[in-house]
Amino acid sequence: MLKLEKIGWIDLLFGDETGFSLEPNIPYGWLPIGKQTGIGSEHKHVGNVFGLLSVKQQGIMHWYDKNIDSEFVIQCLDDLTGRIGKPTVVVLDNAPWHKSQKVVSKIPQWSKKNLFIFFLPTYSPQLNLVEIFWRKIKYEWLEPEHFVSPAILKQAVLNILRNYGSQFQINFSKNFLLSV
Repeated sequence: MLKLEKIGWIDLLFGDETGFSLEPNIPYGWLPIGKQTGIGSEHKHVGNVFGLLSVKQQGIMHWYDKNIDSEFVIQCLDDLTGRIGKPTVVVLDNAPWHKSQKVVSKIPQWSKKNLFIFFLPTYSPQLNLVEIFWRKIKYEWLEPEHFVSPAILKQAVLNILRNYGSQFQINFSKNFLLSV
């Protein structure tokens, strides 16, 4: 599919969702010996993003203040059918809201509109490029001061989503596309 996209026969989008809370994602940190510090956090849920990301530094992101469910995924994919100009493949994982009966029943309708769904093998998040995007947001692009309040965090995430491809970029060829 990556080769078909590269030669322009299809558009390829990697879809998934993630949630944001006031609890920062800090994998590790370094401090001088004997010095301690703390970062205030609160496990207050702020919102979710359902994203469709291409390797061309483009994405379609949907902020949602509630939990993402099958109906929301269907709404996003229905909206996508009105935007596509050529056959488009959306790669999804096996989350229950992606493979629900409601979603699966829409696949024939989407296929008639040149939107095709491809489900990844079970337990293979490394094959979904949008996972790299979520990691970049949470571990690199969000700053500690963004976790002060729900409004500030939401604004920071929306700023990243709006400026992806210009101010915020990922070189997927280093991470994923070496064989294409």
